[in-house]
Amino acid sequence: MDLITKIKEKAKQYHKTIVLPEGTEERTIKAADIVLAEGIAKIALIGNRQEIEQLATKFGLQHISKAQVVDPKNHAKKDLYIDKLVELRKSKGLSRDEATKLLEDPLYLAVMIVKMGDADGEVAGAANATGDVLRPAFQIVKTKPGISVVSGAFLMIMKDKSYGENGLMVFADCAVHPNPTAEELAEIAVETGKTTRAIAGIEPKIAMLSFSTKGSAKHEMVDKVVKATEIAKKMAPDMKIDGELQADAAIVPAIGASKAKGSEIAGHANVLVFPTLETGNIAYKLVQRLAGAEAVGPVLQGMAAPINDLSRGCSVDDIVSLVAITCNQAAAK
Repeated sequence: MDLITKIKEKAKQYHKTIVLPEGTEERTIKAADIVLAEGIAKIALIGNRQEIEQLATKFGLQHISKAQVVDPKNHAKKDLYIDKLVELRKSKGLSRDEATKLLEDPLYLAVMIVKMGDADGEVAGAANATGDVLRPAFQIVKTKPGISVVSGAFLMIMKDKSYGENGLMVFADCAVHPNPTAEELAEIAVETGKTTRAIAGIEPKIAMLSFSTKGSAKHEMVDKVVKATEIAKKMAPDMKIDGELQADAAIVPAIGASKAKGSEIAGHANVLVFPTLETGNIAYKLVQRLAGAEAVGPVLQGMAAPINDLSRGCSVDDIVSLVAITCNQAAAK
């Protein structure tokens, strides 16, 4: 059984509700039909009911009737949600009229549905830019207590099974935060370890990457990774974390043994934490293209509830997979 199938099977156990704000987008409604048919999750679709029913007929979808449909213009909890948003944003001086207008935006409404406990997570981005998906999430759901930064991890499924955990590795941050401080990098490492446990179902072996291994180079960028490693170890003493390590020392046993003697991570890492967004983003795309790896994600980390962003070039299968991943995040939370 491959990893995505395992993730879907786990999701079925939890009976979570995932809200899809792009309820009238073709790939999204087709994915919702598959999710409902396979019992992966319960679905809340945002959109006009008549339009959703017409699309279901047009595409021959058999299971959309099982979805909860929430019309952003008119739904049973509209006043309750408006009152709550005014309360949440009172420090910003948000008026009731402004809150009413915001909650007619499906992206804001979806986040409020999650905030109010009427859904366990959200998946969006097939038709909206990342910034538009994340803005309501930052304003309403916010980050976990004690976490200051949101990051994005990719599950990297390699053809060469000698790397990571039988070919599975997790890369972060590849999607969100350009240049984290040492403290933020430590948070990213710990959150990625939690993602690895919750979604991949394996124990994380976390390598904090740099262009230096154990003092082989001196630079402020190396110092940042060294400090981040120390902080991460204190934040999560139950996780295996080591750094600073060069990429080859992290994933090749012979090189790890030579460059970082005594390290239980060197040569055996299944989680790679990159010092900056540019290095992480470049690395995952190169591995995806040159090594033919399957890149699943980004899985957003650090939010108080699971909110996940799709690529606008995503497929129906991508959406189904990310719904299943979101269910697993919600269950772990």
